[in-house]
Amino acid sequence: LAASFGAHVTAAVSPRNTELVRSLGAADIVDYTATDPATTGPYDVIVQVAGTASPNHLRCALTPKGTLVLSSGQGRLNGVGRILVASLLNPFVSQRLAVLMTKENRTDLQAIVDMLADGRIRSVIDTTYPLAEAVAAFRHLESGHTRGKIVLTV
Repeated sequence: LAASFGAHVTAAVSPRNTELVRSLGAADIVDYTATDPATTGPYDVIVQVAGTASPNHLRCALTPKGTLVLSSGQGRLNGVGRILVASLLNPFVSQRLAVLMTKENRTDLQAIVDMLADGRIRSVIDTTYPLAEAVAAFRHLESGHTRGKIVLTV
């Protein structure tokens, strides 16, 4: 989405996902298996969608007025610990520490549908499971190595 709106996107991924994220619009790649993404930058915005790095660690890669958006559910207390730390730190740092919160509405959902339809963005589906195999789908998700979304069919 960010790339489709004109942002210069840098993605931190393992080598096996380099071409995938480039095809989705990432201009630059950081191989997190070889380089700590927090030592790169500075970035205006970091959106953490996976991983266990602490907010303090990620802040090192932000500009002084940058924004860190947390959405990951990994780590202590399923990621809640990291979100609590960010919330407590937020009033005391120059950077903005935020939690990704969504509120669906018809206008935004229609915009996403339109972007999918005309190819500005695309969805990546890793695996499709029948509903009867939901447990296997969750096990696959918990492996931490999916390349896209997992879909349950009804």
